[in-house]
Amino acid sequence: MWTVLYIATSRSVAQRIKDYMEAEGILVRLNPLGIKVKENNANFEVLVTEAELEEAQEVLNQALQVKEYREIR
Repeated sequence: MWTVLYIATSRSVAQRIKDYMEAEGILVRLNPLGIKVKENNANFEVLVTEAELEEAQEVLNQALQVKEYREIR
C-alpha cells in the first residue's frame, strides 16, 4: 500500500524529491492534489510504500539538510 511521505508545493519540487528517493532505491509515486491552474503550480503528494516509509523519512530528512534541497521546504 502507498502512503504520503511529503506534500510538495509544485511538480518540480516533487520531482526533485522523487529523483533523490529513487537514487536511494526507494519506490516513489507522485499524485497531483486539488484543482490546478498550471500543472507545475499544483500541490503534489510524494507517495512511498508502507514498507519503505521509515527509510524514506530518513532519506528525506538527509535531503532536506543538504543545501541544494533546503529550497524545497
